Amino acid sequence: MTIPASLATAFLAYLALVAALIAAVLIRYLPARAAFFGVAVLVGWLLYAGILGYSGAVAGNLFGIPGIVALVAPVFVFVAVVLVMSPVGRYVALRIPLPLLIGLQTFRVGVELTLHKLWEVGAVPRLLTLPGGNVEMLIGLSAPAIAWISLKRANDRRIAVGWGVLGLLSLINVSSRAALTGPLHLLHSEVPNVALGMFPFSFIPGFMAPLAVMLHILALRAASSAKYQSAARATA
Repeated sequence: MTIPASLATAFLAYLALVAALIAAVLIRYLPARAAFFGVAVLVGWLLYAGILGYSGAVAGNLFGIPGIVALVAPVFVFVAVVLVMSPVGRYVALRIPLPLLIGLQTFRVGVELTLHKLWEVGAVPRLLTLPGGNVEMLIGLSAPAIAWISLKRANDRRIAVGWGVLGLLSLINVSSRAALTGPLHLLHSEVPNVALGMFPFSFIPGFMAPLAVMLHILALRAASSAKYQSAARATA
């Protein structure tokens, strides 16, 4: 199994594009101090994930625990504490337009195309692709349409909420498949899941998947907030 260098280079370029887009959104919609903090967290997150991936720790163990756990656990603690439970998450959710939070999920299409290419070279199992039952591609492709609906029909937030829940369930589905066929080795597949523990593709579980979760959480908080609902009624 050999992963083409061109695929790794293309993925790194795509990663940089997605990160730059997120930074631009933070700078555009948040006050200067909050934007600076957000961009600093983004850069620190990328450095942390990059160091773990490049060192090979993601594919092995780190301080006695699976490297993949050390990679993703701090991110999901951040999501739970900051974005779900604290007022910070609500503040950010209401500063960034809901259609934009939804539309940004289109980045998942590039991730799924990368996974498909990795499957073609035998670096990930078929379970992580659309033909194998991973519907992440459909979530990414539908994001622009759902964003447009939330923009044109702001009073009908149920569509955005329902789509967001489906998106989270899709992430749980593919993340479980990746974990079971990868570091946990509990599900045997036609080829081993080795690419997601290798740099730069370790950014898929270490950055891309958590980013999708964060966008969903922020969108759901925005759509369920009283402020958004009152604005929706005013628009209607």
